Amino acid sequence: MGKPTGFLETGREDRPYEKVTARVSTWSEFVKDLPDDAMKKQGGRCMDCGIPFCHNGCPINNLIPDWNDLVYKGKWRDALLTLHSTNNFPEFTGRICPAPCEAACTLNINDDAVTIKSIECAIVDRGWTEGWIQPELPNRKTGKKIAVIGSGPAGMSAAQQLVRVGHDVTLFEKDDRVGGLLRYGIPDFKMEKHLIDRRMAQMTAEGVTFKASCHVGVDVRADALLKSFDAILLTGGAQAPRDLPAPGRDLKGIHFAMDFLAQNNKRVAGDTIPAAEVITAKDKHVIVIGGGDTGSDCIGTSIRQGAASVTQLEIMPRPPEQENKPLVWPYWPLKFRTSSSQEEGCEREFAVATKAFLGDKGRVMNQQIVKLAQGQEVPGSAQNLPADLVLLAMGFVHPIHAGLLKDLGVSLDNRGNVAADTLKYQTSVAKVFAAGDMRRGQSLVVWAIREGRQAARAVDEFLMGVSDLPR
Repeated sequence: MGKPTGFLETGREDRPYEKVTARVSTWSEFVKDLPDDAMKKQGGRCMDCGIPFCHNGCPINNLIPDWNDLVYKGKWRDALLTLHSTNNFPEFTGRICPAPCEAACTLNINDDAVTIKSIECAIVDRGWTEGWIQPELPNRKTGKKIAVIGSGPAGMSAAQQLVRVGHDVTLFEKDDRVGGLLRYGIPDFKMEKHLIDRRMAQMTAEGVTFKASCHVGVDVRADALLKSFDAILLTGGAQAPRDLPAPGRDLKGIHFAMDFLAQNNKRVAGDTIPAAEVITAKDKHVIVIGGGDTGSDCIGTSIRQGAASVTQLEIMPRPPEQENKPLVWPYWPLKFRTSSSQEEGCEREFAVATKAFLGDKGRVMNQQIVKLAQGQEVPGSAQNLPADLVLLAMGFVHPIHAGLLKDLGVSLDNRGNVAADTLKYQTSVAKVFAAGDMRRGQSLVVWAIREGRQAARAVDEFLMGVSDLPR
């Protein structure tokens, strides 16, 4: 490594946040960049550790020590080439990935991991600023036509890989804008949407045809695509939300998290929502059910909308403050974490379950909860929480089956996802492939990019017999 003693001489320094009082008044990103010199020092902390466990911690197997070393040496453009060799969209993962690579970092044995995520983001952001990121055109055209259905990170990465080896790629999206949950799930304060638009412009120049507001299985028949394309790749995500069938669930004011988040993103983008359909947290007591990233996004959005209070409920017990390193490292640990949105102001309740939603005149007003101990209800622990708006953020069970999947007749696995392996990514229907959350179930953006890239190679190999695309 360029600085063999860097981890001994330089402490971990990560990107700071805007103060809470400033950031909750805007929908803009609030993570501040570190100066280049500081980033170089952080890159120099990467150890010559022999076995870089970060490679395994990263689902797309980023060449992390390589580009850390290049940043330390000031070779930013070479670092960008190395980064792009495994990741089509580092500006997405550099903002919203939870960084399992850092959990796997050798220095994390001492809670002092290299700031991998921040260095990754700095590399790609500099690449855009310097004009180094340009369309990559194929050397030849194959004449093969591929339909990619679903424009989230799996679909976008697959489409870009396939068009770069000369295929004609059409990317279908049922919503009015491209990006999937990156567009209509991740709040703008975590990832601004011009980042997607910028990549779309690059991909359009490379030859990808985008068709938004085109719901395959509704607006376009699936059998028509089978006749028109040489291969179809399903990357539509896992969008069937997990419900909570408690008494009072039908009261007004109880919504799935994605309905709330997507609508807010549309308003931030300048869209007008009919008054009768607006879901807002303004001046309301908000209950968020679910302790994951989606729940955290609901908290930050509710606070920015002007909620009177926000309470987050989690059915699992409160995790330990610190994981047992010798037991769990280099794997992702279960430990108590506080997200940037939770920092902004919310009450958190652990080991609680919902007994009922209580309301008046058809609208929710309270939520009855009980405490749990070892998964069992604690007698006499029932209490009512004020609840003018309840957001269900308990994850997703599988992709939507009605429409496209039913029309194609693809086989499903025992969890209701599209059945396909991670070698050929091929479904039970000839020339139909599946990748991302639609195949593996709800997961991280970095897993979606990995599956999109691997599925692109599988499709290319299916059409051409061999493929030069990486796995």
